[in-house]
Amino acid sequence: MHEFSIAVSIVELSEIEARAVKATAISRLVLEIGTMAGIEFEALDTALDAAKQHTMLHNAEIVVEKVQAMTTCDDCGHKFEINDFLSPCPQCGGYYNEVFCGKELKIKSLVAET
Repeated sequence: MHEFSIAVSIVELSEIEARAVKATAISRLVLEIGTMAGIEFEALDTALDAAKQHTMLHNAEIVVEKVQAMTTCDDCGHKFEINDFLSPCPQCGGYYNEVFCGKELKIKSLVAET
């Protein structure tokens, strides 16, 4: 389960940012994760609950904002949502070139308490 190592990294990065402003706790953390980021969302929730224990995030509300993956058809230029890499264009049946959003995994914001 690689989600646990990702959760630990998220906690560590959040604490680095909070310490930079001399915070003692983090009360809210917002993550932005794409639907094609290779993350199992339920597993990440469980991993974050475990990883935040005994850290600055132990009482933090963690919000995960899912970003729907989108692509553009190489053949007709139509932009559409995808849920896997084998989705044909719903307009012309062609295949897309690259996902332009929905692969991200980032800390969007955090609320640090002093």
